[in-house]
Amino acid sequence: MSEAGARGEVAAPVPRQVPALRRAARAEWGPLLRTVRSSLVTTKLRAIPVTLTAVCLTLVLQFVQNQAWGYRTVQNIGSVQAYEHLWVALLRTPLSLFMPALDLPVWGALAQILVVFGIAEICVGWRQTLLVAYVATLAGTMYARIGIWIGPVSPVGLPDSDKYVIDTGPSAAVVGLAVFVCWRYRAWFTCGVVAMAMVVEVVSIKNNLAGKEHVAAVLAVLAVCALWEVRRPRKPGDAQRVSGWEHPR
Repeated sequence: MSEAGARGEVAAPVPRQVPALRRAARAEWGPLLRTVRSSLVTTKLRAIPVTLTAVCLTLVLQFVQNQAWGYRTVQNIGSVQAYEHLWVALLRTPLSLFMPALDLPVWGALAQILVVFGIAEICVGWRQTLLVAYVATLAGTMYARIGIWIGPVSPVGLPDSDKYVIDTGPSAAVVGLAVFVCWRYRAWFTCGVVAMAMVVEVVSIKNNLAGKEHVAAVLAVLAVCALWEVRRPRKPGDAQRVSGWEHPR
């Protein structure tokens, strides 16, 4: 007989929350983590060539723009501001997401690209990674113009001064890719948390151009996911599969 039993005490029940949480976490992230781990173990850094290229490109742009001779060149090819002609912004938008934002240190941009782009490249392939990243970034670029046109009288509008804000950085693409990968792997809870976090960011933390662009990126990617879901052909066994497609690799 145990000491507690000898004293007539009742042993505390073992909590069941931990196994339940573990099962929920495994169901939410298990397939995604297995895909990432398997790919990295098998092919190591060769699994993310586009991500590594993006990291190197960001480093090069950061170095060049910090030089007196290179700042103007980098701004001319990758800096987006809402007051410029639309076609200029569209030409610069793809490169703008590899330039660190004004309020984000370069190491933050590099970490975002390496982790989120890397996971996306492994899980959905490099083509879809670049496509979704561009859609999310383009949504932010277009929202800046629409928000300024609406004006600050509306919660979704922006002040006229924001048209001079330099609009660069990978954060909109990162948020969009996070939502897209979660959708592809049916990690619904995480997808909802990411989307809600962007709304909370605007309401409570960063009610500015960058914060609202993150919400625009999430909405654009969710629209793409919804369209993709409607248009894709249904196959037997879709209900049992984690994502509706074969693995891209």
